[in-house]
Amino acid sequence: MADTYTQLYVHIVFSVKGRQALIPKLHKPELHKYITGIITNKGQKLIQINSMPDHIHILIGMTPNVALSSLVKDIKVNSTRFISQKRWTTGQFSWQEGFGAFSYSHSQIAEVATYIENQEAHHSRRTFRDEYLAFLERFGIAYDMKYVFDPVSDPLSEE
Repeated sequence: MADTYTQLYVHIVFSVKGRQALIPKLHKPELHKYITGIITNKGQKLIQINSMPDHIHILIGMTPNVALSSLVKDIKVNSTRFISQKRWTTGQFSWQEGFGAFSYSHSQIAEVATYIENQEAHHSRRTFRDEYLAFLERFGIAYDMKYVFDPVSDPLSEE
């Protein structure tokens, strides 16, 4: 076979550690642009990106030359460094361990991109926790609740 032909669309979701609201709306465009650069430099195609204060959604068209886990690791490590250097948070910023990844067919891409674009509207009616658990259920992914989320940080308990 002379070449490899693929059609891989993946919706990636991960949260801020402890699901803290640390992604300021003011800085979303700059963060999204930075993450777009990471994805592009890895030879992948960003289709849609949007974040809420406590999590992010990224839809990409993937090529098989990069492992998904490696790409997500690069996004998390480099965006953490970027956010820390920009001093957008008062404490240490980090993403929660792990991520969700959900595959879609070409015919579903516009619908998924619109869903990601409209995150603010979705989260006026549904929490991130409910959204994420619904993804796991819809895709038939077995999970253990104790590993799905880090405990939510309570700033009052740290005093």
